[in-house]
Amino acid sequence: MLGRDAGERGAGTVVTLAVGLAVVALFLLVLPVHAALSTRHSVVAAADAAALAAADTASGLVPGHPCGNADRVATANGGELAACKVDGLVVTVTVSRRVLGLLLAESATAGPAGSGID
Repeated sequence: MLGRDAGERGAGTVVTLAVGLAVVALFLLVLPVHAALSTRHSVVAAADAAALAAADTASGLVPGHPCGNADRVATANGGELAACKVDGLVVTVTVSRRVLGLLLAESATAGPAGSGID
């Protein structure tokens, strides 16, 4: 004996499966974006720390070579020093890192107060 909703038998399963697949697809799209953004924040922090270390070295607070210290700090923070430019006591560094096949690079500049850098 067939009821009034006999043609909708199993429709709940199909809807549940479609919603589940949509959630999984959304998750698979968001996960790489999240990984790239969190890695970018890490690269920014590594560049800032490397620039500060290099500027401290250039000003004589820390012994060594500014770019050498910047390289050590960038590596310790999970990045790779891509460029280092010393202009007196002001140092500009670029730190890079590869994530999901993309190369993320960020630059930072540091120097003594009043040197006109932001």
